[in-house]
Amino acid sequence: MKPTAAVYLDNAATTRLDPEVLDAMLPLMTEQFGNPSSIHSHGRPVRTAIEKARKTVAGLLNTSPAEIFFTSGGTEADNTAIQSSIETYRLTHAITSPLEHHAVLHTLDHLAKRGVIRLSLVNVDRKGHIDLAHLESLLESNRNEGNGRSLVSLMHGNNEIGNMLDLHRTGEICRAYDAIFHSDTVQTMGHFRHDLQQLPVDFIVGAAHKFHGPKGVGFLYVNADRAKIHPFMYGGAQERNMRGGTENVYGIVGLAKALEIAYRDMDAHRQHITSLKRRMIEQLREKMPDGAGGPVLFNGDSADIDNSLYTVLNVSLPASDINDMLLFSLDIARISASGGSACSSGSNVGSHVLAALPGLDAERGYVRFSFGKYNTAEEVDYAVDTLVGLYQKELVK
Repeated sequence: MKPTAAVYLDNAATTRLDPEVLDAMLPLMTEQFGNPSSIHSHGRPVRTAIEKARKTVAGLLNTSPAEIFFTSGGTEADNTAIQSSIETYRLTHAITSPLEHHAVLHTLDHLAKRGVIRLSLVNVDRKGHIDLAHLESLLESNRNEGNGRSLVSLMHGNNEIGNMLDLHRTGEICRAYDAIFHSDTVQTMGHFRHDLQQLPVDFIVGAAHKFHGPKGVGFLYVNADRAKIHPFMYGGAQERNMRGGTENVYGIVGLAKALEIAYRDMDAHRQHITSLKRRMIEQLREKMPDGAGGPVLFNGDSADIDNSLYTVLNVSLPASDINDMLLFSLDIARISASGGSACSSGSNVGSHVLAALPGLDAERGYVRFSFGKYNTAEEVDYAVDTLVGLYQKELVK
């Protein structure tokens, strides 16, 4: 049955704002409009709202409020961790993977092209797993060459193929070589629990719009025992002299509320979302016709229900003429998803993540479905039937 509204299955890109979050934000948009840096009666309650939000975020992550800094989003938080740590500690070597978000890859590439750092890419296998033995060898080589500490930046949950990094093991390797460890946790924040008293990380980040909060606001965690960095943005004394500029007050309050709801309802939402992902996997395997390159497949670990980012499913579809217009065809059917091919063409933007996976068939079609708490089984059924119908029509020609 066709849903009455458009089907949104692109929650890894952004999520719908939770009504509870909007209710928390509205007073800061209307009555409490003072500048939080002002010491008069209009500014004080706004400052209090920011610090209450900081305390909420810190409490959920089991850390100190002094280690939470609010930013404009995940990209700024990543840039702050990377660029400020490199500048503060005069680092000349950084390690990342070819699968990282552009907020990390483009930042490190820029610094490498300017000659600020030497950049090493850790190996990945055909499933997108990070080679931690290679990471250790890169760290050891840099230490033996006498180049000082390294910066390691590896994401927790891959936004395209759903692979998860073992933060504990990776952090322990970094600690053994006195490396600074930054992890882009944008996709897992609000979907997994992070206990920062137990995680051996120096920086993690969050973006509110990935867990049903507002766009344009995020945060950076800075491990106070191991990382004392210079600001990335200069200006006033906001964020304890770490980020100049008047705070996005209602965004910050919305972020804290969204994270609070995410932790409160996490188990129920995970169970619901996992059931939708399992439903799509089973139906695609049952219904999708075989074609050139074989039947439907799933990239990375995204079809591993227990060991992947449960919100993401990356589907590899048979080779077909429909692939060049796949996302457009889904959009015409009022289904929002995302994706990209293993190479670039005039009508299909290539995915740097898929392109980095050895042996991936560039002729197949690739689409990422990502699920959220507002999705339904009926929406999944409609998306599967629409996708199957597109390929059945094309493959029987």
